[in-house]
Amino acid sequence: MRFRRLARERAIQFLFQHEMNPPEAIEEDLERFWESQTSAAIAEDHKASTWGEASEPTTSTSEDDEVRRFGDPLIRGVLEKLSELDGIIEEQTRNWDIARIAKVDRNILRLAIYEMLHREDIPPVVSINEAIDIAKKFSTENSGRFVNGILDKVKGNLMRPARTSAN
Repeated sequence: MRFRRLARERAIQFLFQHEMNPPEAIEEDLERFWESQTSAAIAEDHKASTWGEASEPTTSTSEDDEVRRFGDPLIRGVLEKLSELDGIIEEQTRNWDIARIAKVDRNILRLAIYEMLHREDIPPVVSINEAIDIAKKFSTENSGRFVNGILDKVKGNLMRPARTSAN
């Protein structure tokens, strides 16, 4: 299920970008984002930056389609439930203003908590493990432990099994 990890990473990238520069038209921004994230577009960007060539329109592969099919609902779900997710983060980080949490970590937490609460097809421990690994990849040396600590507290409040999906 490599495409699911990639989809989560893309979702974190979009959510971070969205937080830094909120779009006026979310549908257009999402479409532009997904087009820029196809394997061919990334390869073209790399080729253009290496050789100074202009990139051409790209087509997506079946893996790109799988990444988008899994990632797009995650992005939309997090954005839809943003205030709920931030409330949970604030509740679990008592005496710590949410604005002080690194933006990358904050978006990783949002995504994982969204999955744990609203995606019963994903076992909570999978969401936690994925979040820890993504934090280690994209954030600071200590982010994996920080993310794990917060998500473990959230898992303790869940009313469903942590190791199995409901479906």
